[in-house]
Amino acid sequence: MSELDAHYTKLKIQPIDFSMANNLDAMQHTIIKYVVRFRDKGGMRDLLAARHTIDLLIAHEGKKNDDTN
Repeated sequence: MSELDAHYTKLKIQPIDFSMANNLDAMQHTIIKYVVRFRDKGGMRDLLAARHTIDLLIAHEGKKNDDTN
């Protein structure tokens, strides 16, 4: 693990391992990554990034649902 990823070393399972084991898509993984690390790395910036990604996911899922109706 690189120095840049040191904020993940205290975790029992790495976000990427969790995401891959649960077949999460890129946006789901990104949300988990930001929320897990916010206290040790980016603080409020990471929470805002997670919220932004959630907003993108909501828009994407809404468009997908509109396309099927």
